[in-house]
Amino acid sequence: MLVVLKQGATQAEIDAVCDRIRELGFEPHPMPGSMRVAIGITGNQGPLDPALFARYPQVAEAVPVSKAWKLVSREVKSEDTVIELAGEQGRAARVGGGSFAVLAGPCAVESREQLMAAAEAVSRAGAHVLRGGAFKPRTSPYSFQGLKGGGLELLAEARRATGLPVVTEIVDPRDLEQVERHADMLQVGARNMQNFALLEAVGSSSKPVLLKRGMSARVDDLLMAAEYICKNGNYRVALCERGIRTFETITRNTLDLGSVPTIQRLTHLPVIIDPSHGTGDHASVPALARAAVALGADGVMIEVHPNPAEALSDGPQSLTPASFEKLMPSLRAIAEVVGLSI
Repeated sequence: MLVVLKQGATQAEIDAVCDRIRELGFEPHPMPGSMRVAIGITGNQGPLDPALFARYPQVAEAVPVSKAWKLVSREVKSEDTVIELAGEQGRAARVGGGSFAVLAGPCAVESREQLMAAAEAVSRAGAHVLRGGAFKPRTSPYSFQGLKGGGLELLAEARRATGLPVVTEIVDPRDLEQVERHADMLQVGARNMQNFALLEAVGSSSKPVLLKRGMSARVDDLLMAAEYICKNGNYRVALCERGIRTFETITRNTLDLGSVPTIQRLTHLPVIIDPSHGTGDHASVPALARAAVALGADGVMIEVHPNPAEALSDGPQSLTPASFEKLMPSLRAIAEVVGLSI
């Protein structure tokens, strides 16, 4: 259920309704909007009687929510969620709300020299967020697993040098505090989209979360995974379409661009597209990145490596700094046409 308060409701009146929801044995989730506050309710196993809130004059209406994913639904919050990321040196990034964010950097942090070269290149070209993996869950246990804590320290150094906010993957709830100290945004990877212990852990974090769609996940699976995060109190979640497994084998994955406008109709959360994992082919990345802007997505995540041929992870899908720099003006040009800001 969604309890919508009248415009101008005071904090004391909001708290009174939240207390009533707790008395009923449920959990309130206040969601302020530009005009008024709506309070989502979780924990109920069936529909609630709107008469439960009739005694509160500040309540405008109490309406049922039809979707299983309550807190991420546009029924609960019609306005787009906007995520602000602050870096250093006055650098900042905005995800959602008409801004198109470019997240770029290497798949894995391999060395100081490699990361700094990539970070400086994407910064010069106009990227808004530095991406890089310190923890790398790989299909093979013999593949490079990342520099872990050392990689996080290098990301923090690159943040100080370029000013760019950092997004990096977390794979274990036990690493949450360590990753929070070095990152501005926590990434939950495709392999962990339904790692519910991890989702609940990042749901308790003060850092925003980038949630990637699982390799075989439906859209409703992705939205329910986001619900786990929001239910724990962290409403700053961005979704990432990164390609799914289909019968097609000529590309690494099938990038489901058609899901993006559907997801945007269903949820208020921003949607980012990852064309690098979506195809596994660097030659296809620029065209699909441009398609992401034309679709009206909220951003792209692009892998950039100073020497893809020697990359320890995902070299074939990584752009060179020169290719990334060449791509950026075309993204800006398309953004201008469709009314987005880069």
